[in-house]
Amino acid sequence: MNAAEQATNLELASKIAAAVNLFKFEFPDAKSDLKPWKNDPETRELVDPDSIDIGFHFPGISKSWRSRSILIQIRFHQDPINNSRRAIGLEVAGFDHRGEAWRLSTVENWSFVGESIPSPQIGDKLKQICRQILEVFNKPSD
Repeated sequence: MNAAEQATNLELASKIAAAVNLFKFEFPDAKSDLKPWKNDPETRELVDPDSIDIGFHFPGISKSWRSRSILIQIRFHQDPINNSRRAIGLEVAGFDHRGEAWRLSTVENWSFVGESIPSPQIGDKLKQICRQILEVFNKPSD
């Protein structure tokens, strides 16, 4: 679900802003997009209500990223027993003019799959950002 729609309270809005800042600190040329999904019936059917989705767009095709846009989906799980909600992983995808070029999931083995994956340096930075985003969202409330 679009990050802009998920920012329903100050704590969540602050965590979303922290995630955006973590990415932009490493990649200042990227423009953040808190509404990467269209608001139409077909798109609404595909949107996961248990995710926070943030897009990033580069000014052109990035050779090191091998994409022009990045979609980060922060996945959550609501524990029915203790009623806690925690981030369980991130799905990250890179897109170019043809569509999805690569994908990274932190849920299993943290490896890139796709036709043209990012350079090793970018891949390592992205994995570090993913770790930091998970820390931000799983940090207990003060």
